[in-house]
Amino acid sequence: MKALKLLILLLALTVLAACAQMSPVTAPIGIVNNDHEALVRHYENLAEEAKIKLQENKEILEAYEARSYYYGRQGLDLPSHASANIRAHEETLSKSLKYVEFHRKMAMEQRNNRINTAEIDPEDRDLTVENDEYSGNTEL
Repeated sequence: MKALKLLILLLALTVLAACAQMSPVTAPIGIVNNDHEALVRHYENLAEEAKIKLQENKEILEAYEARSYYYGRQGLDLPSHASANIRAHEETLSKSLKYVEFHRKMAMEQRNNRINTAEIDPEDRDLTVENDEYSGNTEL
């Protein structure tokens, strides 16, 4: 009975781990969702880090391909691992740049909205109704 409970628990943990999101682009922590300028800086930093890691992995892949005989049996596994890292960093870079452009547009719209709302003077607004049909209505 204990073995069955342990097996069920292990199966449940396996299913939960398999359903976990494994996104290379992490959600920013500590940044308010409507602060698009901070989100632009965050995703620009992620893109810069991905670009650096991408360059490092390309150099590693070139070294593996140039002297694969140095690495013995692992000589075949290491280049494929470096290629997988390159693909992952390229994907992270492209997603980060896409998010940078999106949040940059949103920040521009946010700035324009702030400017437009700042230009409206509440004293200039005339909210009176100039329709004679409603001016003498006292039946309410």
